[in-house]
Amino acid sequence: MSPTEPAARPRTSKLWLGISVALALVLLVGAATMASMYEQLKAQIVHLQERLAVTPQVRYVSVLLDAQELPALLVTMDPQAGILQVQRLNEVKEGREDSMQLWALASGKPPRSLGVIQSKFKTLQLPAKEAALEGVTQLAISVENKGGVPELVGPRLPYLFQGWLIQKAL
Repeated sequence: MSPTEPAARPRTSKLWLGISVALALVLLVGAATMASMYEQLKAQIVHLQERLAVTPQVRYVSVLLDAQELPALLVTMDPQAGILQVQRLNEVKEGREDSMQLWALASGKPPRSLGVIQSKFKTLQLPAKEAALEGVTQLAISVENKGGVPELVGPRLPYLFQGWLIQKAL
């Protein structure tokens, strides 16, 4: 090579050019796929959060037992909805002139009425706030005159059904 001749430009092989274009396309498709998957994941999270917000969250559970220690009522508390769900587990029904009344029992405190069971169906709901169960260790059912009794009067003893109140861990 003479000093006056320009140096030959290195030639790029068409093979390497094709590989680099293909690699760039793969990177673009990968980035687009990642962005799409990220958006789908965000949408799934939002959807699951919405479903979780409307799913009943049982925080308290109590199985009330009869005199023979057999399950008679299942009581659960959903604080989000503000309801006590009462489910009959046996066939005991109140008489025509009687009502069953649900009581919250706390150590050293008088019984507090949580409501009167008015329905003859297997399940019913009573309105209740989570604060109504604070400090409560047991739930009980008493048989009262039709319509129940005021809280100041207190329940008729002995209780028909009684059981421990359990606060569920989340």
